[in-house]
Amino acid sequence: MASTALKMLVDVHSHVYLPRYTALLRSRTTVPLIKTLTTPDGKPDDRLLILDHEPSGGRPVGPQYWDRDEKLKFMDKHGIDVTVVSTANPWLDFLPPPEAHKLALELNEDLEQYCSSSPKVDAGNSTQIPRLFGFGLLPLVPEVSVSSLLESIKQISELPHLRGVIMGTRGVGKGLDDEALDPVWEAIEKAGLVVFVHPHYGVDPKAWGEKDNGHVLPLALGFPFETTTAITRLILAGVLDRFPSLKLLLAHSGGALPVLSSRLSSCVVHDPVVASRLKHDARYYIGKLYLDAVSYGPEEMGFASESIARAGRYENGSQETATQKALSVKRSLGSKRMMFGTDHPFFPPLSTTEKWKSVVENLQAIEEVQGWSEEDKDGVRGGNAVELFNLKA
Repeated sequence: MASTALKMLVDVHSHVYLPRYTALLRSRTTVPLIKTLTTPDGKPDDRLLILDHEPSGGRPVGPQYWDRDEKLKFMDKHGIDVTVVSTANPWLDFLPPPEAHKLALELNEDLEQYCSSSPKVDAGNSTQIPRLFGFGLLPLVPEVSVSSLLESIKQISELPHLRGVIMGTRGVGKGLDDEALDPVWEAIEKAGLVVFVHPHYGVDPKAWGEKDNGHVLPLALGFPFETTTAITRLILAGVLDRFPSLKLLLAHSGGALPVLSSRLSSCVVHDPVVASRLKHDARYYIGKLYLDAVSYGPEEMGFASESIARAGRYENGSQETATQKALSVKRSLGSKRMMFGTDHPFFPPLSTTEKWKSVVENLQAIEEVQGWSEEDKDGVRGGNAVELFNLKA
C-alpha cells in the first residue's frame, strides 16, 4: 500500500457545515448565522455571516457547504482521492459550555457517519480505504469543564474515521498559551491525534483603514497573522517543550511564522524573561510543526519547507557548531511535514465550469518547488498525509 499511497492526492484542508450545525446557524438572529435573502427575480439567496461587518452582506452558500455528494463531486472533478474534512469556523466558540459540550458530541458522531458511509478508493495491494476522514470538535469555550473536554477527546479517539481535532486560536478564551489547556494537550498527545489549528478572528479591523478592499485584507493577511501570533505564543509558553510529541498542523502554511522565525529567535535571545522558558532556540520549534501547502506559490512553499528543514540546527541553541554550519539545508527534509489542501468550499471559481484555483495553483506550486524531488512532491500531494493520519481501512 505504501508505494501506491504515495501517488494518492489527499486534501487535508477542506471544510463542511454538517446539517445539524447548519440548522443551528439558520435558527440564529446574531452572527454567526445563515440568513435567506431574496434576489431581484424572487429567488432565495442564502448568505453565511461568520463575522461582524461581512462584506457584501455575507458570502453566498449552497449545498457545497453541507452536501456530501457535492464534496465528492468536487473531489472527482479535481482528482482528489481522499479528503480529511473539518467543521468550518467559528465551530462552537459562540455557545455556552453545556450547549457546546452536547453539540460537540453530536457533531462528532455526525462526522463519523459522514465519513464512514462514504465511497472507498483503491489504495493498492487490493486494499480500499474510505474517501473521507475527519477532524472532530472540542467544546473549547470559556468556563467549560476539563472533564467535558477530555470526554470529547476520548470520543474522537474512539471514532474510527476521525483522526484529529480542529481548533481555533482562542482555546478556552485566553489563547493557545493558556495553562488551562495543558490537560487537553496531554490527552491529545497521548491519543496521537492531529490538531489542525485554523484562524477565525483575524486581527483588529482598524488595521485595514477606511478604504473598501472587500475581504482581501482580512483573509489574505488577517487570517495568517492570527495563526502566526497564536502559534508563536504557544511556542513561547513552552507548550512544545512540555508536550514534544504533539502533532500540530497549521492552516495556510503557518502564516508568516516561517519567514519571521529568525527575527523571533533574535528577539527571544535578547529577552531573558522569555529565553529562560525555552529549552531550544525558537527556530527549532518550526521543525515540530506540520503545514498545509495552501500558499499558492512555489517560492512560498519552498521557503516554508526550508524553515522546517533547518530547524534541527537549532536544537542546542542559536550558536551552531562547525558541523551544523557545514550542513546544507535540504528542502527535501522539510517537505515531509507539508501536505496538500484546498480550503473547499471557500473561494469557488467565478465560472461554473472552471476548476478551482485553490487546487490548480497549489498543485502547480508543489510541482515547481525547487529542491523537491518527485518523491517529495508525491509526499506533499498525499503520501505525507497517509502516514500522519494513518489513512487505512
